[in-house]
Amino acid sequence: MLPVIDAKPETSVWVWFVHSLLQCKRLLLVWVRDPSTTIQTVVYPALTLLMFQVVLGNSITNATGMPSIYGQAALLTLMAAMTGAVVSALGFKRDKASGLLSRFYTMPLNRASLLTGRLLAEALRILTTTVIVLLVAVPLGFLFMEDPLANIALICIPVLFGLGFAVMVTALATITEGVMLVSLIGIVNTLLMFFNSGFVPVFAYPTWLQSVVANQPMSCAIDAMKGLSYGGPVAEPLLKTVAWTVGMIVVFAYPAIVGYKKAAESS
Repeated sequence: MLPVIDAKPETSVWVWFVHSLLQCKRLLLVWVRDPSTTIQTVVYPALTLLMFQVVLGNSITNATGMPSIYGQAALLTLMAAMTGAVVSALGFKRDKASGLLSRFYTMPLNRASLLTGRLLAEALRILTTTVIVLLVAVPLGFLFMEDPLANIALICIPVLFGLGFAVMVTALATITEGVMLVSLIGIVNTLLMFFNSGFVPVFAYPTWLQSVVANQPMSCAIDAMKGLSYGGPVAEPLLKTVAWTVGMIVVFAYPAIVGYKKAAESS
């Protein structure tokens, strides 16, 4: 049952904030109690990092002259953020199909909190997964910087990137049916995963492809994370990451809001 908050109107900022926290708590409890979600968003990225390091680690290090663990750890944190966003979107579809979303709309709560609570839960999930993946990377050779601010920024980059991606996926989830969402995002994830600077430096790609690889969103975030952990440029890739994130939010926020409302009213 939702608490009474000093009889404030449902549209007030305080009610929106409190109800967002309640929705966030609900989603986190659902995810924690679902073993498949835990495996998909936490266990799988950590095991994939181990596999990449065992199979490709030495080859990439010898070919590039840079320890491969820094790029691979950054890549896997971003992939976990993207995969988790899809899992969350599928959860939204289940809420819609079961009628839970429409029941929430009939309750005395701030309706915007349904979306913001989901995004807040996404941010906390990505933060947790990022920390776990980076801690798994430490025995494999990954070293944090001595500057605590650099380490905080390093951990926040996947959260920033993941929120922009989550807004996009949420918007797509409100307009797609069945497995179309998984298929569509799966194609995007595959392309981004294999054409980025996480495995090998940009110069290892064909000349005609280097500009695309260097400026795609995952490469920008990976380069910023490598700069904050191993050393190298930080400002430019970080600004590009922020630009990509803001761009995704600007383009997809309104469709996500409208789609959420329509889904609740029609379910």
